Amino acid sequence: MKRICIIGISGKLGQYMAEHALARGYEVTGVCRPESVAKLARFGDRIRLFPGRTNDRAVIAEAVKGCDGVLTVLVPWGVEGYATGTAQAVLDLAEPGARLVFSCGWHISRDGKDRYTWRLRALVAVFGLVARWLRFADLDDQVEATRRIFASERDWTVVRGSDLEEGPGEGLPVWARHVGAPELASNRTRRSDFALFMVHALTDPALSREAPAIVGRNTTSARAHATPAAANTGALPPQDA
Repeated sequence: MKRICIIGISGKLGQYMAEHALARGYEVTGVCRPESVAKLARFGDRIRLFPGRTNDRAVIAEAVKGCDGVLTVLVPWGVEGYATGTAQAVLDLAEPGARLVFSCGWHISRDGKDRYTWRLRALVAVFGLVARWLRFADLDDQVEATRRIFASERDWTVVRGSDLEEGPGEGLPVWARHVGAPELASNRTRRSDFALFMVHALTDPALSREAPAIVGRNTTSARAHATPAAANTGALPPQDA
């Protein structure tokens, strides 16, 4: 892995991913809206930017050229299929053999075996309804985007993040295949550690064609279900919840 592209690099998660990637010696390119370029001034010439919407296929085609891996923040802005367009552009235009890692929330389910609390189901239902009514976001768009990823023959990983918080990094989060696994009960991850997991997924073959649901390694639930291997690596063996 030498060169990577971060689609949605100007957001908080994207900037953390850029930091982790640069620390590993990767060449970093990124796509962000033109009005957000100023947010990345602190990186200077350490990254190469391609200003544009993340569902702009022409911009994506140029940005991912020559990249061994692509990290994509799937954000369902608006009600016009923004996340789906972004995901499809990456699937279609990334280099053959490139490692593709996407981010989303716990509400995405690959096989319908996830078990959600009533609170989470209610939150998703209410937020989804209000956000769509305001034309601010469409959670169904993210569902469709990930459906296309799961159906793809590409080398993908979809990282499903729990509730996020700021704070010093605690290390690589733990993961399970299904929401509802006991180690995920704390439902909390540092945003910088979510980004760390995304970058880690670029080179971890165990995560290929997986949709890991993650939680902070120092949360109560993760520590309660830690194994000796998890203590060393920061990642639990996948659990079938």
